[in-house]
This record gives sequence, C-alpha cells and structure tokens, in this order.
Amino acid sequence: MNVRVLGCSGAIGGGEDVGGTTALLVDDDIMIDAGTGVAMLTDDELARIDHVFITHSHLDHIAYLPLMIDAVGDARAAPLVVHASRATLGILQAHIFNNLIWPDFTRIPSVDAPGLRFEALEVGEHVVLDGRTVTALPARHTVPSMGFAVSSGEACLAFSGDTTSHPAFWTAVCALPGLRHVIVETAFPDAQIALAHAAHHYCPKLIADDLRGVQLNAELLISHLKPPHGAQILEELRAALPDVSLRALRSGEVFTL
Repeated sequence: MNVRVLGCSGAIGGGEDVGGTTALLVDDDIMIDAGTGVAMLTDDELARIDHVFITHSHLDHIAYLPLMIDAVGDARAAPLVVHASRATLGILQAHIFNNLIWPDFTRIPSVDAPGLRFEALEVGEHVVLDGRTVTALPARHTVPSMGFAVSSGEACLAFSGDTTSHPAFWTAVCALPGLRHVIVETAFPDAQIALAHAAHHYCPKLIADDLRGVQLNAELLISHLKPPHGAQILEELRAALPDVSLRALRSGEVFTL
C-alpha cells in the first residue's frame, strides 16, 4: 500500500514542498481529504478514485471534493463514495451539495444512479477495502472532526486531521499495530497559543503536553503548517520534543506500508 501526499499546507501558497491544502492518496483509489492538493492529479487519476474519507467539513479539506465529482463523472461507472461522520455528512449535504453552492450529486444524474454516495463512519469504526483498513480516530476541532489510520495489515500510518489537545487521539494511535508514521497538524507557533486554543489547532507546547509520558514508536510528520511560520514551528517542536523523530511532511512524498 502506498500513501502519496498531494497537499499538506495549512493555507494556499507556501511553496512546492507543501503543495496545496490537505489531501492524501492511498494507492490509486482511496483519498483522505480533498483540499487543493487534489489539483495535481490528472483526469485519469481522478477517475480512478472510488472512496474519499473526509476528516471534517472545513474548506481547506473539502475544496476539491465537489469539483472532482463534476470533472470525471462521465468517466465513472459507479458513484464516488464519501465516508465521514454523520455530522460531517450532514454539513456537506446542507451547505455544499444543496443545489445552491453546488449540485446535489447524491441525486443526479438520477436518484437511482447518483454521482455521489455518502456512507457514515464514526470514531472507532473501520472500513476494509481490498485488504486495506481505514479506521476513524478521535480528534477535537471547532467542527465535528476525526483522524484516520490506514493499514495494509503489515504497517500503518495515522493522520490527525485538524485537532487541538486530545489525549484520546494519542491513546488510539499508540494502540495501532504496525504503526510507522503519524501525521499530525501543527498550525501555529507557541507565540500564538491563544489563537491555537481559539481555533482548536495544535501549537508545539500543546503537542508536547499531550505527548508527555506517551511512548510513541513512530516517525512524527508535521502538516498544516501556516505560512510563514513553518520553520519556527519546527524549531519549537524539536526543542520541546528532543527525543522524538520528527520532520515536516512534504508534498509529493510517498510512504510504502
């Protein structure tokens, strides 16, 4: 199983290393989040995606979801399946696929043959797709949110989505068999800890507090860095977590599990 980073920035811009906003491609048919990083895919690559797992409803994580359905609908023989919590699916239906912001592809081209199908997935539940398991992990954000773990059966990668301090996430992550990599957001430097609290994001101090006493036997990969604070955030993380293997996640890199 391969996990390809399409985008991992906390905002548009920021250079080639971070690409667009959050999107991860698992093999060629599963995607986690659908931020602006999806723009790097060709039409043929978009048409091969059958499942999209959405962490939460904020625009930087779903911006290209409506566009990709419209772009390759004619090339698909079955609906694109979107997996998310019931709360997130309700937000997408009410505020995106509402025939005002975007057509309701859960009912067109027809109710019997829609372009899009919603499937609810709650924290602690999992979906198995051709031997690959996607498990919903706890997260804490300003809207209903979750992380995901993807496992090949031999190795596993975990992704926090957007979250702030949430020990339950780390408890769930450390219990994952075969864990090799943990992608965790860190949007703000410590000088903006008040903003991190208000926006329900991590800053280095909050991650360090959550990891105190936690045995993390995996590489920590930092995503969702807000330009222009990326270098400062990484410096603060390394100072706060001297015994943890960590680095910035890069757009375009591929993890083999």
